[in-house]
Amino acid sequence: MTERAAEFPPVPVRPLVVVMGVSGSGKTTIGSLIAEALRVPFTDADALHPRSNVVKMAEGTPLNDEDRWPWLAVVGSEMAAASDTGIVMACSALKRRYRDAIRAAVPGALFLHLHAEQEVLAARMEGRSGHFMPPSLLASQFAALEMLEPDENGAIVSVRGSVEEIVRAAVAQLAAPAPVG
Repeated sequence: MTERAAEFPPVPVRPLVVVMGVSGSGKTTIGSLIAEALRVPFTDADALHPRSNVVKMAEGTPLNDEDRWPWLAVVGSEMAAASDTGIVMACSALKRRYRDAIRAAVPGALFLHLHAEQEVLAARMEGRSGHFMPPSLLASQFAALEMLEPDENGAIVSVRGSVEEIVRAAVAQLAAPAPVG
């Protein structure tokens, strides 16, 4: 057991976790650290997008449902394939129906919604480089966002603290999930 993993409470064996939220919420950074703490693989669903989706977003055009369905099917398949080992998947999963599509492939998936106000995340996005998602699409993501509902298996985690505080809060939610509502 790594020293870092020993710092966290026990979580379900082979967790299947989707770290969700709008662009700039920290899905990749926080998700990879959660995976490290849980000692399971991490995958960023952005890497699973077909090239056409990446080009569209890089040009500042929001994706539509027809763009997303094949991608979400791949996300669900990747997670289902990891059911023996567990996985943490960073994926926007902005709408309930997108989360339902993932849940259809992975019924036990737990969603951790990384959340902050639009202004906070816009400032973060302005400061990052090398990502295909431009800050100009953040407003469209907030417009599309459907918060987790009480009947969904998941938790909302504020991303207003330090990275360490956010990871600690997220892992605590996995160890003892509380109802969303």
